[in-house]
Amino acid sequence: MTKDGGGTDLIPGLGDLPERPVDGPGKSAKPGKSAKPGRSAKSGKAAKKGARRPAEELPVARIAVDMSLPHLDRPFDYLVPAELAAKAVPGCRVRVRFAGQLVDGFLLERVAESGHDGKLLYLERVTSSEAVLTAEVAALVREVADRYAGTFADVLRLAVPPRHARVEAEPGAAPGDDAEPPDDGAEVDVGVWRDYPAGASFLSALADGRAPRAVWTALPGPDWTAAIARAVAVALRSGRGALVVVADGRDVARMDAALEAELGEGLHVALTAELGPAERYRRWLAVLRGSARAVVGTRAAMFAPVADLGLVVLWDDGDDVHAEPHAPYPHPREVLALRAHRAGAAALIGGYTRTTDATQLVETGWAHALAADRQRVRTAMPRVRYVGEDAQLARDAAARTARLPNVAFEAARQALQDGPVLVQVPRRGYVPGIACGRCRTPAQCAACQGPLSLPSSHAAPHCRWCGRIAGDWHCPECGFFQVRAVVVGAKRTAEELGRAFPGVPVRTSGRDAILERVGPERALVVATPGAEPPAEDGYRAALLLDGWVLLGRPDLRAGEETLRRWMNAAALVRAQGPVVVAAEGTLPAVQALVRWDPVTYAERELAERRDVGFPPAARMASLTGTPAAIRDLLADARLPEGAEVLGPVPVPPAPGPQAGTDAQDKERALIRVPRAAGHALARALKEAQGVRSARKATETVRVQIDPLELI
Repeated sequence: MTKDGGGTDLIPGLGDLPERPVDGPGKSAKPGKSAKPGRSAKSGKAAKKGARRPAEELPVARIAVDMSLPHLDRPFDYLVPAELAAKAVPGCRVRVRFAGQLVDGFLLERVAESGHDGKLLYLERVTSSEAVLTAEVAALVREVADRYAGTFADVLRLAVPPRHARVEAEPGAAPGDDAEPPDDGAEVDVGVWRDYPAGASFLSALADGRAPRAVWTALPGPDWTAAIARAVAVALRSGRGALVVVADGRDVARMDAALEAELGEGLHVALTAELGPAERYRRWLAVLRGSARAVVGTRAAMFAPVADLGLVVLWDDGDDVHAEPHAPYPHPREVLALRAHRAGAAALIGGYTRTTDATQLVETGWAHALAADRQRVRTAMPRVRYVGEDAQLARDAAARTARLPNVAFEAARQALQDGPVLVQVPRRGYVPGIACGRCRTPAQCAACQGPLSLPSSHAAPHCRWCGRIAGDWHCPECGFFQVRAVVVGAKRTAEELGRAFPGVPVRTSGRDAILERVGPERALVVATPGAEPPAEDGYRAALLLDGWVLLGRPDLRAGEETLRRWMNAAALVRAQGPVVVAAEGTLPAVQALVRWDPVTYAERELAERRDVGFPPAARMASLTGTPAAIRDLLADARLPEGAEVLGPVPVPPAPGPQAGTDAQDKERALIRVPRAAGHALARALKEAQGVRSARKATETVRVQIDPLELI
């Protein structure tokens, strides 16, 4: 990384163009002249009386300026004035003048001399002397930016929360100052880890200060929080910190309760966006200052400044909620793996199922598999049956009323005598998709061509994109005005189940209102994937409906994601409880669910992707932008040898009223390279982005390394 304080930028990729100055913090110096702290490069005379003087020790500060331009992605040198020498500490927030404007930045380090030949500007002020950017996190941010072809500033916005001055000034704002870790002289109690043959050795290595790395296939049931809490306690006993990342706020609450039960109060904090900026910053400062030694949170917590990090944990790494929506789109699995490698910390990546990415870590030897033996799995798993919907519905009129196959109907009827039953429906809403009742032509909005849906049994069709009511809709093909349901949502399913099981309470859990927990009383709980609430003592049965909706998605990870959603729901059922999945039994994902064998499925899926060259067996980059911008970027990119460019192809219109306008002008290209060339690919794309940035290109190209969705 070039360290240049004068703003002179040698633009990569433009070798035959003359060097030219670009916007920077200072003016370019004349050839042969060098600047010394406190003296002008032009005259060499001492500064006038009353002028600012540089600090006597380490007068040069290297600043990471809050600028996302790729060609300016490097630190810049500034002089530290004598009056700010005590406050300007590495990691603090500062304000500097850059390209004629006052901008924010972070002080990375202070050095004795600058390698820049030119006049250096002074720091304008120190916003806060709190060293919020630790050296470990700064190095991680740099590595993540390079890994994902992004900029230091973009990653830094994800790593360090906005400042809250009042919280910083609070005395004793950090909780847990007087908390003590559990007695480290006690023998390690493996707890629920005794169900895993390698569980005791994993905890023993953790207690000895070593760095075991494992991909954990958890047994069904609610004990995953207790298992992680025990591992965190062992890490803290060894004198190190721990970091746990989970998918959403509900998992954070469960993990928070488990950690409090295991550790007591004051040794850990929970970080979520729902806390609000003040409380979240207060807890983040507690981690920074070392009073909280363990952290649990969602994806933003992956950069938490845990001191002496000894353990990183990621639960359910296949959940798409982990995918960061902001540039450069880092994934917690990759970030935590980098942190574990850099800090020499242990790593635990767990879930009820196993992703192909985690399987890749096992096959490369980076991590070891941690799973229970088959006999223990058979005693803990539910009894899974598959059933074809159409054949069963044709035989049973009562089941047809509830839109349930006969086997599922009977399983629910018997289980309801003892407690709650979970019903998983892939789609939310009432009837999210309708079609002509005669010719089956999909019903579309006349204004934006978006899909029409029914919000309730008495409402008129309305557009899911623009919200227009289509009360006078008629089929453009045959003129018929009646519609039929193509896909049934959770609300319609709950309505039908209420008629099929009179007297049984029906509760729904979805995006609009997610249930936290249900009691042991009899009830039908209709939930969308990811919104299933745990039940006290477990569900008595589970029905997984409309499997074709999940398996039929045009996505490379459709089978893997479907199995993950099914197993997460089935894991909430009591051991040996009935689970009925409405899908064809010959499909590999269904067979993996029946056998409760996600490892074999993931290994097979990875082998197939290796044969066809898809992630994670290969590295891929996605370029999204206008056709001209993509061509420009590819022309400037020095792609590694063996790189294969796929496309570009038009990007499907995004849902919403803007679809069909400028969205159709966007295209997408994929670049595929072997895994060993992944860093070279990221570097080439970042350099090409820097060339376009220096040219002040008006059209942007979104670059994503290893995107979650390829289709």
